[in-house]
Amino acid sequence: MNSASAPRPRQLALWLVLLAAAGTFALTMGTRQTMGLFLSPLNTSTGLGLASISLAFAFGQLWWGLTQPFAGAMADKVGAGRVLFTGALLVAIGTVITPLMTTTAGLVFAIGVLSAGGAGMAGPAVLMAATTRLIAPERRGLATGIVNAGGSFGQFVMAPVAAALMVGMGWANAMQILGLLVLLCLPAAFLLKGNSLHSAPAGHTVVGTREAVLTALRNPSYLMLAAGFFVCGFHVAFLATHLPGVIAACGLPAQWAGWSLAMIGLFNIVGSVAMGWAVGRWRMKSLLSLVYAARGVAVIVFLLAPKTGPVVLLFAAVMGLTFLSTVPPTAGLVAKFFGPANMATLFGVVMLTHQIGGFLGAWLGGKVFEATGAYDWVWYVDIMLAVGAALVHLPIREARPRMAAAAPASGPATP
Repeated sequence: MNSASAPRPRQLALWLVLLAAAGTFALTMGTRQTMGLFLSPLNTSTGLGLASISLAFAFGQLWWGLTQPFAGAMADKVGAGRVLFTGALLVAIGTVITPLMTTTAGLVFAIGVLSAGGAGMAGPAVLMAATTRLIAPERRGLATGIVNAGGSFGQFVMAPVAAALMVGMGWANAMQILGLLVLLCLPAAFLLKGNSLHSAPAGHTVVGTREAVLTALRNPSYLMLAAGFFVCGFHVAFLATHLPGVIAACGLPAQWAGWSLAMIGLFNIVGSVAMGWAVGRWRMKSLLSLVYAARGVAVIVFLLAPKTGPVVLLFAAVMGLTFLSTVPPTAGLVAKFFGPANMATLFGVVMLTHQIGGFLGAWLGGKVFEATGAYDWVWYVDIMLAVGAALVHLPIREARPRMAAAAPASGPATP
């Protein structure tokens, strides 16, 4: 009887971990991914111009990435719970004060520093590492897929909610309500507490952060993985920031923009969970190549198709399937290369390259539109980058490097 009931606490703990991590990602990512809906109202309210507003959004993409390695290193040392708690507070504060900003510098501070920095601290580097540390190895692929799907679910729910609030209460009140909703994820910090010392097997040492990063940067497969993730950042930031503008340029009513962002979020749930299942059955580098190739084909078809509402929603659905489905295999390869002990730091470095691409995707979208009155040239760059990313993953070696096999230690584990 006791043996039959023993698995229940472990199973309960598994779902609590997944709920905490996925819920945190849902609230932080859901809030960030709805910001594209506020681009036009911010421009109208401040009169700063689309390029200046895009700069604030683009800086947010870059700063979100810059915080990832440092947030990961902090989580590896002092524990994920404290980092997540601080990050959620910063997202809420930055989002609430954004409507009060009237200058480019103010928007960069609120959107780009506070909100984006907080979301980076409560973002995938820390969440994926915490989940990997707390979940059994045989379940990590599906678990990271579920956590990743949490961000998509947040986008699916919060995009139409934000659009409805903007209609009923005005854009400023809508943005501030979204900021307050982020505070709901604060209790998750207590469930996800712990640091890298807990992920080291008994009798094994934990490689120091500096040594882990230097070893990773000498690994060609890690560098190719980061290069592909740069392309992912360009793709998703351009869509998240400028898809409403693309739809408006097609002459479609504004509600199609909210539903398109929601479709990306909805189908990203399917793509993320499916990818989490797939990483345990196929080579992760091959799955990544397939995802990037699919994006390139989808953009080509969209450019050639008539720009009707159903076509836009179908395009959003296809892009949603690939939107963040790159995260489980990318995180899986980092863990496979180096183990879970320094994963928050090393995945954070990869996330930094993702967000450098995100900065360019968000910023160039605004610059190209102002210069040409259309987004065509950004789409052309998008296609070329997709082809390059599909090819760069093929030479990756999935064999685990020597560093990952930690040497036995005679004393207790040390950071």
